[in-house]
Amino acid sequence: MTAKEIRQAFLDFFASKGHIIVPSAPIVVKNDPTLMFTNAGMNQFKDVFLGEAPAKAPRVADTQRCLRVSGKHNDLEEVGIDTYHHTMFEMLGNWSFGDYFKKEAVDWSWELLTEVYKLDKSRLYVTYFEGDEKEGLEKDTETYELWKQYVDEANILPGNKKDNFWEMGETGPCGPCSEIHFDSRPDNERAEVSGATLVNADHDQVIEIWNNVFMQFNRIKDGSLHPLPAKHVDTGMGFERLVRVLQGKSSNYDTDVFQPMIQFIAEKSGKKYNSAAKPGDADWADAVAMRVLADHIRAISFAIADGQLPASNKAGYVIRRILRRAVRYSYQTLNFKEPFFNELVPLLAEQFKGVFDELYSQKDFVQKVILEEEVAFLRTLSAGIRRFNELTSIFASITSVEYPEGTIKDIPTGRKIKGEHAFELSDTYGFPIDLTELMAREQGFAVDMEGFEQALQTQKLRSRAATAVSAGDWVVLRGGDNTEFTGYDEMLTQAEILKYRKVTTQGKEQYQLVLNRTPFYAEGGGQVGDTGNLMSEWYDEKKGNLNFEITDTKKENGLIIHYANLSPYYDMETGEQKEWELPNPMPTRFQAAINMGNRIMTNANHSATHLLHAALKETLGEHVNQKGSLVNPDQLRFDFSHFSKVTDDDIEVLERIVNQKVREAIPLKEERSVRYDDAIASGVTALFGEKYGDYVRVITFDDKFSKELCGGTHVQNTAEIGFFKITGESAVAAGVRRIEAITSYHSQDYIQAQSRQIKALKDLLKNPNDLSKSIESLIEDNNRMKKELEKAVLMKASGLKDQLAKTAEEINGINFIAQRVELPNADAVKTLAYHLKDIVPNLFLVLAADINGKPSITVIIDETLVKEKGLHAGNIVKELAKEVKGGGGGQPFFATAGGSDLSGINNALAKAKSFVS
Repeated sequence: MTAKEIRQAFLDFFASKGHIIVPSAPIVVKNDPTLMFTNAGMNQFKDVFLGEAPAKAPRVADTQRCLRVSGKHNDLEEVGIDTYHHTMFEMLGNWSFGDYFKKEAVDWSWELLTEVYKLDKSRLYVTYFEGDEKEGLEKDTETYELWKQYVDEANILPGNKKDNFWEMGETGPCGPCSEIHFDSRPDNERAEVSGATLVNADHDQVIEIWNNVFMQFNRIKDGSLHPLPAKHVDTGMGFERLVRVLQGKSSNYDTDVFQPMIQFIAEKSGKKYNSAAKPGDADWADAVAMRVLADHIRAISFAIADGQLPASNKAGYVIRRILRRAVRYSYQTLNFKEPFFNELVPLLAEQFKGVFDELYSQKDFVQKVILEEEVAFLRTLSAGIRRFNELTSIFASITSVEYPEGTIKDIPTGRKIKGEHAFELSDTYGFPIDLTELMAREQGFAVDMEGFEQALQTQKLRSRAATAVSAGDWVVLRGGDNTEFTGYDEMLTQAEILKYRKVTTQGKEQYQLVLNRTPFYAEGGGQVGDTGNLMSEWYDEKKGNLNFEITDTKKENGLIIHYANLSPYYDMETGEQKEWELPNPMPTRFQAAINMGNRIMTNANHSATHLLHAALKETLGEHVNQKGSLVNPDQLRFDFSHFSKVTDDDIEVLERIVNQKVREAIPLKEERSVRYDDAIASGVTALFGEKYGDYVRVITFDDKFSKELCGGTHVQNTAEIGFFKITGESAVAAGVRRIEAITSYHSQDYIQAQSRQIKALKDLLKNPNDLSKSIESLIEDNNRMKKELEKAVLMKASGLKDQLAKTAEEINGINFIAQRVELPNADAVKTLAYHLKDIVPNLFLVLAADINGKPSITVIIDETLVKEKGLHAGNIVKELAKEVKGGGGGQPFFATAGGSDLSGINNALAKAKSFVS
């Protein structure tokens, strides 16, 4: 069976068992602060397991694209080295939400594997949870007995809590699981060693292919387990591993999932792929590199297609690191000196056509982004190599090191790259540490790995401290978790608190509240969360009403969370402001009121974003797609796919189109519950990387102009936008541009400020008829005067040349000059230095000057002295700069430095003599 046939057989099988087939969620996670990427098939159903959203159906099945490169689940270092770890992988899954349980899961697993896929039953091993006395968990005898119907008891193995008790996280749904492993070793090896001894022992030919999780418990903050009101089944089968087993291969990379890309890489590099290569073999490094490229292109391409561009922080940084890891293998091992990695995108897109069409429809954009990242990193790679050479050059006099059998032995003192420098290469230049180690070995150096790890951990601790959040258990005041959002129609709602908890972020305490009804819009789709106030109906005669200030509203796993500060009260007797202690019992009935001014401005900016999106498509082309946005009360920011700067003329056209639609006073057409398929068929604009439900909300401003899927809030009529003004256009990433704009009174303020500036200029220039020509004339006059001044300075420097040449003092065969000069800029000093070098042989020159109130030191040394006497201008100027409380550097024959203490210039000039005497 081909990979496509294997995938389809799984989906068809579970469809025949009454499962609804649902699409994969995006690989990039939104609305869940605990995850950056989808790392398991269950992620898109997390809110269902947490009881925070109803299930679409009691039985579903899917194939979910996943990414494991960060956090607890990090397979990155194994990728390419072993046969079965990947960054991006597919997880086939079948799910029961309070419907069937262990019996059906076991029965259908066996039926699919042995009757549909016809796997050899004797090679299958299954596990069950052996129990845990500390947790008070009993052995899962039910699962054991179910497996006994099909599997020889010797192939049914007990598993400990680590392997056979699955948990979502520190808290939340969890339960015992039953894994299915396959032994693909040759018969002679199986006869010698039982596969039972190799299960969960990291053997590359005895691998887990399927895991059935039986969610029975909920773990709360204190660590205790409580039975769930409904039991669920959560299964995950690794698609790449299943294909390998069914195609009789010993490596995932030998299947038709990866071979088309690997063979393409081999052909382009002129190297042969040897799947049987072992560490130490001549072609081992090539095989690893090809596997890394074939794997990494999948993770990067799907992440970009799902809306996560490479960036310098958070999820974007993870994607950039994977990309750079691949480019390093491409450059260093496979000798691609020009960008090549991006060429794999069309091949990959074609492979997943009809499975994950998100990539195919954006393949040109994805390839362009990867190409731009490759070009940038190849430049950085060269800069990093130069920095590496700088770090090692100071040890050039130390004897080189022998390499017995390829290992470093007895490294001389000092021949070690400091940990902090290795970290600099990693953090600043994107060098993976193994690249630094390899380059060090080639030049007879070691790397202080202990120091590197220390620097890395210090950075991680800083990062964790900046984002550390400690949350207590939820305090439930009344049943239910579903919040009715009233914010499309109301700005004031009577609400009840369902549950709350206290959270601490960077030492600051706040509350998180869940309401039964809320007008507060939760951050999403680029629109910021609402702020406002929550006031209790309950009233205390001394303290008044209990008030919460809502500082933000977010959605987590489908749950609307209100971030709240408990407002102080005024003591009626003393008039002092005091902090509340939550009343007991806690009042539940509140009046929820959003900040109306902020909401009205946000509505204007959000609706303007839709008009801008449509105008961009009309002006620049249909290739324009939204790649990110920010909508708040002050401005709108819109990121979109486009490969060149938006011209000033185009910006004028965009403003004209949008403002025309504003003047047309188009009423909002809002459809709140449209079938997704019907909406798409009607030509609505949907965003890549968004997870849409079966029913969607459609926002239309003129059926022939702007029609988008959107959950945000909007104006009732485009006239409410007032006036639209673009304030900025820039590049965000490869192939992505950004437009920033304002509306309403913000645009009025902006235009008035511009008018005031123009009036002020006109006043300064005595109200000329043509302001532009007057300014051009001023610039021309200024440039002419600058040239005359530069000419005068150069003449002065030329005059100083002969005067200073006479002051040369011969010391040990060196003509030494150290003088303070009166010149207005650094270029003049440099010109003077080179003129002196031309007329004074064997020159060692130090010039000091006062440049705009700051000391400046210039050192120039004849190349002969650099070579014969070992003098180095860069090292010398660093020492001299200490006298003026500054720093600097440069080349062996020319260097400069600056400082902050003019009084140290004479000391610096005196000190210079010590380097020649």
